[in-house]
Amino acid sequence: MEYDYEKLLKKARSQIPEIASKHERLELPRIIHAIIGMRTIFQNFREIAEALNRDPRHLLKFLTREMATAATMEESRVIFKGKFSRDTFERLLQRYLEQFVTCPVCKRPDTKIVKEKRLLFLVCEACGARSSVRQL
Repeated sequence: MEYDYEKLLKKARSQIPEIASKHERLELPRIIHAIIGMRTIFQNFREIAEALNRDPRHLLKFLTREMATAATMEESRVIFKGKFSRDTFERLLQRYLEQFVTCPVCKRPDTKIVKEKRLLFLVCEACGARSSVRQL
């Protein structure tokens, strides 16, 4: 019996679930924000922090420093002083992902931040790599 590689490959790919074949493993919820006067309200802030598997206070500290503004956290939302667009939040979240979430070795989002003495380390749960991250 002769096997055709292409037919076997197509058969195998048809049996793989669609979720497993996706390349993007980390999908953030869409940012829900509103601008009221001189304030910007980030409605689903805690939901996004949980999707990133990060402490909301750490993410908030990053955003306030990058935007050079003050903010207050109320339950699951954050109120920023100033007017900021969705693009600004998306760009800053992407930068946060690159610096504090994605493993620099294997490029996976399966990481956690561990504090040892006064230093912060990004520990990858997928490949075991440890890399230092800057303090906020």
